[in-house]
Amino acid sequence: QVQLVESGGGLVQAGGSLRLSCATSACILSVATMGWYRQAPGKERELVASILGYTTTYVDSVNGRFTISRDNAKNTVYLHMNSLKPGDTAVYYCNSKYYKQVYWGQGTQVTVSS
Repeated sequence: QVQLVESGGGLVQAGGSLRLSCATSACILSVATMGWYRQAPGKERELVASILGYTTTYVDSVNGRFTISRDNAKNTVYLHMNSLKPGDTAVYYCNSKYYKQVYWGQGTQVTVSS
């Protein structure tokens, strides 16, 4: 059973920073595309950032503010979030994709106050 365990969410003021962590297995991290998604109330889940190897992609709304990274020694993927805005408020989910094998974490709440 693949596990993706997220941590690091919380409440922060606009302009602040948070770091989300997603711990997984070495096997998954070595082959899967790892992504961070978010879902705000009443909105669809959207891909925020992804990493495969060391190639990264970002949705336009976070480009320049968020950074996705990986630590292979800790089998962990991070989402560093800077200059947070109230519009970034959502539940953030870690995701792994390897062909048809797709797994999700339990989600972590990020709330940005104005």
